Amino acid sequence: MRRLARRRFPGRPHAFTAVAVAGVLTLAGCGGTDSDGPGPGPDDEADLSVGSAYMPQPVSDMAAGFLVISNGGGVADRLTSVSSDAADRVTVHETVDGSMREVNALDIPARGSLVLESGGNHLMFEQLTRQPKQGQKVSVELRFAHSDPVTVEIPVKPATYTPKHGH
Repeated sequence: MRRLARRRFPGRPHAFTAVAVAGVLTLAGCGGTDSDGPGPGPDDEADLSVGSAYMPQPVSDMAAGFLVISNGGGVADRLTSVSSDAADRVTVHETVDGSMREVNALDIPARGSLVLESGGNHLMFEQLTRQPKQGQKVSVELRFAHSDPVTVEIPVKPATYTPKHGH
């Protein structure tokens, strides 16, 4: 039988070991976090979208705003504040037992929706800086506890507008 010759690296006995150790350390660093799964994905964050927005045409220096914030992600979020080019102040209100009150935030459940509707939770535009008319749009920035802000153009509807889908 023939014996295989062992190849040596004369003068550099530790070079091969150093390269091997560096490779192992590099691969060990690719493991990421201690979690079993991949990095952040749809189940690790909120995925917010806004729809069904409208503002009835105001008849005073205040107005209400309604919309639906849907969360397709696996983590809940919170609507924490709102601002608009049409009002000095926009507040978030909830309605409980027929009484409305200002709140600091409203929850948006994971894989659920926050519905802001007439007779329920809603936005209040206070101290209007202009009187929006039917057919115009009002720009609103929604801010959240965890997600990036979302800017929405809310159409102004007739003061007596009632959406067909019940919100």
